Amino acid sequence: MIALIQRVTEARVEVDGAVVGAIGRGVLALVGVERGDAEAQAERLVEKVLGYRIFPDADGKMNLSLLDIKGELLAVPQFTLAADTKSGTRAGFSTAAAPEVGRRLFEKFVLLSSQKQLHVKTGNFGADMRVSLVNDGPVTFWLQASPAVR
Repeated sequence: MIALIQRVTEARVEVDGAVVGAIGRGVLALVGVERGDAEAQAERLVEKVLGYRIFPDADGKMNLSLLDIKGELLAVPQFTLAADTKSGTRAGFSTAAAPEVGRRLFEKFVLLSSQKQLHVKTGNFGADMRVSLVNDGPVTFWLQASPAVR
């Protein structure tokens, strides 16, 4: 599984013009599921996203995690993160998990994150979404949990 995380001062996701999820200070996580991923990858990715030290401490160094600051999480499913872009000028999606697997593992990611006493909001799986954010820094990281079998 993959997460592109961004430290934000605010973020929101809209579907059909209606806000379905919005947060203040925290992390926007775009989450992709690759073929071969399982619950173990979802569990590991939650640990990485919530524990990754991207927030400044009193000295301005990135030493605090989302859990440390009791921030908010906006998780947005994004299958295009699992695209194969190695050749040509058009992405291939044979490396992405099947939709039913992607949905199940994204929901597992959200459930596990919610159990950590965080304010968690989400986008809608399979929907055409509009994501808005204020990237703080900017700070953006690509995290991957145990590479999927290809």
